[in-house]
Amino acid sequence: MNDSQRSIAVLGGTGHEGSGIALRAALAGRKVVIGSRDSARAAAKAEELNALAGSRNVTGTGLLEAAQQAEMVVLAVPYSAQVSTAELVRPALEGKVLIDVTVPLKPPKVSVVQLPAEGSCTVALQRRLGAGVRVVSAFQNVSAHALMDKTNPVDCDVLVCADDPEAKAATKELIQQMGLVAIDAGSLANSVVAEALTSVLIHLNKTYKVPAAGIRITGLR
Repeated sequence: MNDSQRSIAVLGGTGHEGSGIALRAALAGRKVVIGSRDSARAAAKAEELNALAGSRNVTGTGLLEAAQQAEMVVLAVPYSAQVSTAELVRPALEGKVLIDVTVPLKPPKVSVVQLPAEGSCTVALQRRLGAGVRVVSAFQNVSAHALMDKTNPVDCDVLVCADDPEAKAATKELIQQMGLVAIDAGSLANSVVAEALTSVLIHLNKTYKVPAAGIRITGLR
């Protein structure tokens, strides 16, 4: 199965960011499985997204079941649930690409950078899961509001960080199919930049009264 045919599990797909990623993937023709601790809620969200996408590409189930059914897995849960969710689905992740969207936000001061002691929470997750899971960092700086607005292109580049070249390429392929621009931002260690930048973007949204501040990398095109 080539990258463009891979099914996607979005763990945390009932949340704002996860729903946006699931919708864009479904619009791109990918099969999407939403995973949630509440399988009924996941099924209801799948129906909602199918109505928006005008297709039947989205289904919903429990977290582990979703990870088992897909070739690629997106982890789009709050920072407080990152490790526990990954550990729950760990048996289904071996050999797969895990796209981590996690940002170490600590309410209520979400517009202030508060990185963990390890630096990047995605690097910490890769160490915890081991080399058998190919972790990629992406989507941290893309607004859920922009992703859910299917009538307009997403005016934001997506930084992609990974140590595994094939996993990075598969993630970039998904992002490009979704109609976004994927930027190779280097090794997984560089994810610390994207994770910190999210708090800055939240600050910009509040300060300038906009819903979806994003980034563009200049000089490349």
